[in-house]
Amino acid sequence: MSVAELRQPERLTSRDALTTARRLVVKIGSSSLTDERGRLDEERIRQIADTAATLAGRGTELVIVSSGAIAAALGPLGLPERPAAVELQQAAASVGQALLATAWQGAFARHGLITGQVLLAESDVIRRATYRNVRTALEALLDLGSVPVVNENDTTATHEIRFGDNDRLAALVAQLLGADALILLTDVDALYTAPPREPGAQRIGEVEDVARLAGVNIGSVGSKVGTGGMVTKLSAAQLASTTGTAALMTSTEQFSAALAGQDVGTFFPAHQGRRRSRLVWLRFATRGAGSLRLDEGAADAVRSGRRSLLAVGITSVEGTFPAGVPVDVLGPDGPVFARGLAAFSSDELRAMAGRGTEEARAQLGERFGRAAIHRDQLVVL
Repeated sequence: MSVAELRQPERLTSRDALTTARRLVVKIGSSSLTDERGRLDEERIRQIADTAATLAGRGTELVIVSSGAIAAALGPLGLPERPAAVELQQAAASVGQALLATAWQGAFARHGLITGQVLLAESDVIRRATYRNVRTALEALLDLGSVPVVNENDTTATHEIRFGDNDRLAALVAQLLGADALILLTDVDALYTAPPREPGAQRIGEVEDVARLAGVNIGSVGSKVGTGGMVTKLSAAQLASTTGTAALMTSTEQFSAALAGQDVGTFFPAHQGRRRSRLVWLRFATRGAGSLRLDEGAADAVRSGRRSLLAVGITSVEGTFPAGVPVDVLGPDGPVFARGLAAFSSDELRAMAGRGTEEARAQLGERFGRAAIHRDQLVVL
C-alpha cells in the first residue's frame, strides 16, 4: 500500500474476527516484561515474539508498542524502583532503551524478522507535519516487512510533553495506522466487576460502551515499574474502538488464545459508521495545548459546525503554544465543547483577540486577517 493512502480499519465486531485482522498493534506493559527484581525478562519477550511471529506468517502486519525501557535499566543501574525525578527517569530510559531494543531485535530475529525502533514524543502525533511523517515512516517500515517497535521517547520527554502512558500511545498509533485491532497485554487477564482478588469478582467478557462501566470498581494505579493502570487501558480501548479499531485487553499468558479468537480477556468491538480521519483523531486522540474562551456569539457559530473561529470572538487565551497544535475551545462559562488546530501561536492570538478581521490585518499585518481556527481544522466534541 502506498504510504500516501489513509488505511481504514476493518471494523471487527467479534472475537472470531480477530483471526482475520491484517494489521495489529500490540502493546505490552512494563510489568509484563520484567521479573520480580525489576530486570528485563528476555524469556518473556521471546515468548511474546514467538506468538507474534505467527501473525507475520499468515500475512498480518504487526506493530509492537513496548513499555519497559526504564524498568529494564533498574537492575543494571542499581535502582530499587522506578525513580520519581524526571532527570533520573530520562537517564534510566537512555540505558534501558538500548537493552529493550536489543532484546526485541534478538527475539524476532529467531523468526527471520527485522525490527525497527521508533521513539515518539507526544508532539510527534499532535502536530500536522510530524503526524504525517510518523505515519509515513511506520507505513514504510511495514511495507518493508519489518516489525516497528514503538515506545515513548522517555529520554527527552518531560511531564508537560509526554503521553503519560504507553496505553494512550498504543491507541494513538493504532488510530494513526488504521489498525484492525489493538491488543493490550498486561499482568491482569481481563477487566473484572471488582478487583480480581475480591470474592465475587467476575470477568467482563465484552464492553460495547465504556460509559456503561460507571458503576464498576476499577483501580487506577499501575505497577511499581510502570505508569499505567486499568483506567488508562479502558481509555485506550475506548479511543481505539470509537475510531473503528477493535480492542482486546488480556494477559501475556493468553496472548496466543486471544489471537485465535478464544473467549479470553475483555473484548471491545469496533464502532461502525465513523471513517478514520484527522478530525476523528483531533476529536478523540489529542489534548489541547492551551485553550480559547469565546463570547456567546462566537461559541454559537462554532457549535453550528459551519463557521471558522474568528479572533473577534475570542475573549481570552490560556497557555503557551505554537501555531499548528490542538487547542481546546470553551464558551463564556461552560466546559470545553470543541477542539481545533490553532492557526497562530498563543502570543499572536492574544494580540488578535477581540479584533475584527480588517482591524487585525491593518494593525498586525496581512497574515493576521485569517481565521484563528479554520472550520476544516475544527471539530465540535
